[in-house]
Amino acid sequence: MRNKPTYAIQPPGTPVTLINDELLAEVVNASRISPRKRMILPLHKEGDDLLQRMLNALQPGSYIRPHRHASDRGESLIVLRGVLIYFTFNEQGTLESTTQLEAGSAQFGIDIEGGVWHSFAAAEPDTVLFEVKPGPYNEEADKEFAAWAPEESSPEANAYLEALLQNSTTS
Repeated sequence: MRNKPTYAIQPPGTPVTLINDELLAEVVNASRISPRKRMILPLHKEGDDLLQRMLNALQPGSYIRPHRHASDRGESLIVLRGVLIYFTFNEQGTLESTTQLEAGSAQFGIDIEGGVWHSFAAAEPDTVLFEVKPGPYNEEADKEFAAWAPEESSPEANAYLEALLQNSTTS
């Protein structure tokens, strides 16, 4: 039996949490040693919370399989540190657009309605996002993964991610 990868570290145990360099360093350090090259630090305390708030640290090469959330479950991403490449796809899996989001720039975040096929990748080491989406969290219903994209742990995943990134520099 394989061990399930660790997706998140423990949320802070306080009712008020400062989002500061120390907190970002904690999640970045965890992402650097994660086999998935990313880590989530939830700011909400329980999966049942109605508002899911988290820091999401990514390293280049972390593959996030294209997915969509239910039509009534959008999400917002704000880049706190680094550079993120955001991808949208049509129903058949054709790349429709790429958007570069960079902390401190004029374009640093994105809001995604439910039902939109999307993915994203870090373009710089130690990229950190502030992510917000509705709860409660249900692993089976949180997202629908695209059948037309390779699974995260598949041998094809790295080549697929590289092709997406190559398209983002030519579009």
